Amino acid sequence: MVEPLVRIKSLHAGYEKTVVVRDVSFEIGAGEIFGLVGLNGAGKTTLIKTILRLREKMSGDVFTENPNQIAYLPEKFDPPWFLTGIKFIQFSLGLYKKKMATEDIYKEAENLSFNTDFLAKSVHKYSKGMRQKLGLLATILSGCRLLVLDEPMSGLDPKARQEVKKMILEVRKEGRSVFMSSHILADISELCDRVAVFHNNTIIFVGSPRELETVGQDHNLEKAFLNLIGDKKAA
Repeated sequence: MVEPLVRIKSLHAGYEKTVVVRDVSFEIGAGEIFGLVGLNGAGKTTLIKTILRLREKMSGDVFTENPNQIAYLPEKFDPPWFLTGIKFIQFSLGLYKKKMATEDIYKEAENLSFNTDFLAKSVHKYSKGMRQKLGLLATILSGCRLLVLDEPMSGLDPKARQEVKKMILEVRKEGRSVFMSSHILADISELCDRVAVFHNNTIIFVGSPRELETVGQDHNLEKAFLNLIGDKKAA
């Protein structure tokens, strides 16, 4: 049996005496896009940071195959504004002890639908969408086996979202895995092999988007999600 890249068992986490994550268990396999969905403020970011060991757990087990093979793009990604795009990518790769020739970075950026004209420009000239794609590009070029993306579509227009989704799907083709949180259910439906629903501080469902539609009794994933968490009025 193949060992999962991530295995979470009976995880509890939070702040001082406040439990934000309660008795959470799930696994992420190789070559899988695994989604985490929940209402805003539900505690998804706390769960992600605890898995990444950026926050101390209260109890439970967190196994990651190789912590040095995990690249993380936070929800509020804001690169140093004084750097150019190319300098930021080179700095990011250095964190993973990886070197890449400048021409190869340009080539990879072009392959990932990133406007290479911006690589020589300071980040403060980037739009929100360009900054987000820069962060995703640096994360992907890390070569890590697992990419953790917290709300990667946040603030993106429809065109940028399509380009970012293309980038994520290319990662899976390479046999790498993606763990992404999102409150945009259409993106989850399009991208994810499996999804976990985080509600009332715990995981109440893990399965494919189609299985979520079945359990939530609606062919619209957003309505199925709302049905599952008991928000009939919003659905």
